[in-house]
Amino acid sequence: MSHPKVNYGKIGVLLVNLGTPDSTNWWDIRKYLKEFLSDNRVIEVNPIIWKIILNIFILTFRPSKTAKAYREIWMKNENMSPLRYFTIMQTEKLKNEIKQENIIIDYAMRYGNPSIKSVMKKLQNSGCENIILLPLYPQYAAATTATVCDEVYRTLMNMRWQPGLQIIPHYESEPLYIDALVNSINKKLSEINWKPDLILASYHGIPKKYFEKGDPYYCYCQKTSRLMSEKFKKIPIKTTFQSRFGPQEWLQPYTDKTLENLPKEEKKNILVICPGFASDCVETLEEILIQGKESFINSGGKNFDLIPCLNDNEDHINLLKNLINKYIINK
Repeated sequence: MSHPKVNYGKIGVLLVNLGTPDSTNWWDIRKYLKEFLSDNRVIEVNPIIWKIILNIFILTFRPSKTAKAYREIWMKNENMSPLRYFTIMQTEKLKNEIKQENIIIDYAMRYGNPSIKSVMKKLQNSGCENIILLPLYPQYAAATTATVCDEVYRTLMNMRWQPGLQIIPHYESEPLYIDALVNSINKKLSEINWKPDLILASYHGIPKKYFEKGDPYYCYCQKTSRLMSEKFKKIPIKTTFQSRFGPQEWLQPYTDKTLENLPKEEKKNILVICPGFASDCVETLEEILIQGKESFINSGGKNFDLIPCLNDNEDHINLLKNLINKYIINK
């Protein structure tokens, strides 16, 4: 019996980011939120109760608010969110940096499109016998890195012919990462004509109970901030946590409350950096640069600016290339 032609001999490199709605319309936002908020790594409550709350209440009212936030930051010329745009740019620039005929570099989103399942199957069909997975989360958390791995494993479970798999771990203390963050601070300082009293390092929060159950995320965030402070000593750096959701206690101090209180402490000139985000997105551009700035100024602040995420800048591409090359060299 003759076997159909099978492509082989390739290595796939798969970058995975959080995800993004396909558009700012209500249904696309709702579809994205439903997939995201249905993940039991993200929301660790009784699944039956949560399904009722999610479908009856949250998915009825939240899409309108979220759609408004996305419209504020949507890249109209590109017709996509910044997160999708910068993830595509990271992928394309890495293709130019890692020029080996046997390597295929692509990207996927944990929630939304292109899905992990669809891209992994595409890589397999292209002849990738091994896949190197790079979750674009510098600081590991179960709700981010682990859920990417979950989806990859689920995809593998349904593959008759599985490729080999290597996962690039968290890189919160990678020297090239810390250098890239410090360089981004210095670049922003060269562009403004005022001196910050403080730099807030704002990371995405997680519920406090996740930390108490053993999630190391808080420690990794503190480690990144400490290493930044050791390299950059001109201005104090304070760690805070943003984007909390629901009534339970999350990691503290909260970014929004901190921004409201800083002017009362005579800290009226503030820079914010978001080291946990590989690409600018709704959490950095809308939550921090729009909402956070407004709150800070209304509370008596004077100067406020956001240091862009590493996005597709040269330092970041060099970091990602270095992380990937450690695994390619072993092939």
